Amino acid sequence: MTRHTDAGHAQIAEYVASETVSHLNAAVEHFQLVLDQCPASHPDHAAALTNLAYARLEGYIRSHLQDIDTTISLFCNALALRPQHHPDRPFSLYNFTEALTWRHNKKSTAADIRESAQLYHELLPLCPEGTYLRSIAAGENGADYVIVGCNNLPADASDEGICLRRVVLDLCPVGHQRRLYALNELSHALRSRFRQSGNIDDLDECVQSRREALSLCPEGHTYRGVYLNNLAFLLRFDRFEHQGNPNDLDEAISLLEEALRLLPVGHESRDSSLDNLGGALVARFVERGARDDITRAISLYREALTLCPPGHPTRDTTLNNLALALKTRYNKLDVSEDLNETIDLYRESLRLKGLDHPERHATLSNLSSALCSRFTHTQKNEDVEEAIDLCQESLDAFPSLHPSRYFTYMWLKQAYLSRFRVQLNPADLSLAVENFKLSSRHPTQGLPLQVYQHESDLEAYQTCFELFNSHVMTRSSIIARREAASAFDGAQSLPVDAASCAMRRGNLPRAVELMEQGRGQQWSLVSRLRTPLEDLESTSPELARKVSELNKRIAGAQGSSGSTDRAAADRAATKYRGLTRQWESAVAEIRNLQGFSRFLLPPAYKDLQAAARHGPVIILIASQYSCGAIIVPTSGEPHHVPLPSIALTDLAILKDRFTRAIRHASRMNPKETRTDLIVLLRIVWEEIMLPIVIVLENVLKVKRHSRIWLCPTAAFTSIPLHTANPFLTKADRSKEPCLEDLYVCSYTPTLSALIRSRRLMKKRDTPSFVAIGQGQPGAGKGKALLAVDSELELVHKLVPATAKRTTISGDAATRAGALKALEENTWVHLACHGKQDPAQPYHSHFVMRDEHVTLLDIMERDIPHVDFAFLSACHTAVGDKETPDEVIHLAAGLQFSGFKSVVGTLWEVDDSVAKHVAEAFYKYMFHPKEEGVMDCTKAAWALNYATHAVKTKVPLEQRMVFIHIGV
Repeated sequence: MTRHTDAGHAQIAEYVASETVSHLNAAVEHFQLVLDQCPASHPDHAAALTNLAYARLEGYIRSHLQDIDTTISLFCNALALRPQHHPDRPFSLYNFTEALTWRHNKKSTAADIRESAQLYHELLPLCPEGTYLRSIAAGENGADYVIVGCNNLPADASDEGICLRRVVLDLCPVGHQRRLYALNELSHALRSRFRQSGNIDDLDECVQSRREALSLCPEGHTYRGVYLNNLAFLLRFDRFEHQGNPNDLDEAISLLEEALRLLPVGHESRDSSLDNLGGALVARFVERGARDDITRAISLYREALTLCPPGHPTRDTTLNNLALALKTRYNKLDVSEDLNETIDLYRESLRLKGLDHPERHATLSNLSSALCSRFTHTQKNEDVEEAIDLCQESLDAFPSLHPSRYFTYMWLKQAYLSRFRVQLNPADLSLAVENFKLSSRHPTQGLPLQVYQHESDLEAYQTCFELFNSHVMTRSSIIARREAASAFDGAQSLPVDAASCAMRRGNLPRAVELMEQGRGQQWSLVSRLRTPLEDLESTSPELARKVSELNKRIAGAQGSSGSTDRAAADRAATKYRGLTRQWESAVAEIRNLQGFSRFLLPPAYKDLQAAARHGPVIILIASQYSCGAIIVPTSGEPHHVPLPSIALTDLAILKDRFTRAIRHASRMNPKETRTDLIVLLRIVWEEIMLPIVIVLENVLKVKRHSRIWLCPTAAFTSIPLHTANPFLTKADRSKEPCLEDLYVCSYTPTLSALIRSRRLMKKRDTPSFVAIGQGQPGAGKGKALLAVDSELELVHKLVPATAKRTTISGDAATRAGALKALEENTWVHLACHGKQDPAQPYHSHFVMRDEHVTLLDIMERDIPHVDFAFLSACHTAVGDKETPDEVIHLAAGLQFSGFKSVVGTLWEVDDSVAKHVAEAFYKYMFHPKEEGVMDCTKAAWALNYATHAVKTKVPLEQRMVFIHIGV
């Protein structure tokens, strides 16, 4: 064997030197004889296979042998005999890849270059720098050849295709000359797969790839402009459209601005860059309405149009872009000159399109729409007649089943309806209805005219909540989740609409369940990470530990606000989604355990009824379809209270009237009668609360002075329901009782929040009381609150001496000091400025000496041992206008963090009179007869007592401002 092996090597050396085929044949013959003498079990079998394959490959390279398949099979068999960690495996990998790349070189077989990439991915880490094998494997004819071959493959968005692109990227480490192209190919494949499957992870990885690609093109790089546009388009057209994150659109605009700066006046591609930036600015104007954006977009489009004279191939595109921008500005700002110019631009665009142009129908529709808008404004009949003619022309050009006929019927409907509204001709209304019917019945796009009631409608609402919840949970920060929630038109009304639907069906328990599932989703998503796991620990300690650890990791991964480092934020978001998938998998395991099938699923009515254990909960539902109340009693079925005289629009008007009346009252003399407020509180009594009180008294037999909880939704959240009052005098000159005379009222954001607070009551610590006050917040942070110090002193005196008492004020009342005090004490009194942030409610805050204590700061604390907080500060219980059913305010944040009972405020508090309410409140809470007893469940009675006790000292609007939330 040794003699034949040596002879074979000698012959192959002669062949390589002389290319004499006889030497090749002799070498092959010798190596074949060796292989024949080495069975598969022989230790030299792999070497024999390799020698024969090597000789055959040399012949193939020089075209003296044509059978490469046998050679590759020999190398493959040799590799199989050299498993991982075998000292000769790297050489077998290299030999195998060389044979595959030579077959690819001669036959262009895509499978060979793909397999070679996978083999090099394994080989290169096994080749230390400086070794001979490394030099040939990583060289021009090795890995570099494979990289180029893979980059020349057709685009492939399959899982296998993307796996290959990742392998190729690994073959191009940082600093490799071909890394830029590998990143580019990977990003194209990921974007294609995202558009097919909608997997957000693909999109984020694509963004990360394009960010790195851009970083490899510093200023002055030939392709920097290309990669600026690549990243900008991805952020604007893919991720912004998919997720609606405003940061993506802002970043896209910044990138497009830089790309434009790289194309100075006179550059042949400047018109395209102007169009790109103009489109992004229009998109941002539509989102936010900033006049500067649309003005600048129009200016950019005008410049682009000057660079596209008649005959230019992209003139038509720019005409349409400018027309769309002008029409958009007209729709928002009603600038009539914009509409006239829009029509002129669409006319020119139409002239550039022949009768057979594929986009002619789009321009016909756009011009028709613009003419209808102008007709509505000027009432010139020729405009609407032309609009109708254009639509007819469009219809005539389409075959009967063309999808665009649907849209043309809709535009025709709009044209006839516009003319009917001006001229009141019944024939136009009939034609509008007829075209609407035609559009609705069109087989490719239409919808049935009839709206069917079906038992699946409630299931549809639940599915909406589940999908909405899944979408929002892809966001890694609390603020981003709120942005995602508020970005969906109509989503805000889903909870109340679902409940209204169930009420109309007579299914009140389901109405309660849907209401609870749809409301307060922001709190629910965060609170599920704080779910007690004691029961699970006794059943499956391993799963309990797993979920507990994931809860901590997810809580740490979810940022509170967007990072200024966009690449880091993208990486964090990807990490967060990976953790949530692990969490969801663990939760699915838990639900398979006996007794845990409902773990973290939306609660059923029988579970939610626990909220009414100490008194009925009244859910007030304000839907576009109906307004009413559901009373959840202590036991038994819920009760429906229709409110037929109140509609959603009435509540909006009532809210505005309250806002004006309270503002007016704050400027009045304290002794003056608040006539406007009295009128409004009578309306609240008669139209809203009286029907509820009748059911409470006569049907449910709820005793007077009992506790009740109000759970307002949507527009009801802005109405001070607890102060409903008939303001009537009986014949015996006694006053008709108001709501607070009849019952002790509290609020709860959701039923689950009240249940959670009651559950936490089991964990009681030794009472400790801290009074935090900041009356001198500093320049630019609000006026001085001169009564704060005296309020703190008063409160300190009233707190039982048996409790540990602390006062923090002045320079000590800092952000860090206040947060530390919140965590270390069970009772808190806070006297300072409170600010509700209407644009971003999570930034609502208490004003301290240095920095604010924000709602986000509070939410990040998990302090289940705390009991009670009195918030003697403005706007602490005011919800978010955009998403009122999320109940995002400071008082709710404290309750979520662990406070079982909270007194908050609905509007601005006058600190000079607030101390009177606080004094009366604490005198009741810490009554001498119950010396040393600190019971937070008495807070609602104490507030009820206090608001009655200070009637002669405190004006009506300052008594109404305080509300109680919780147990």
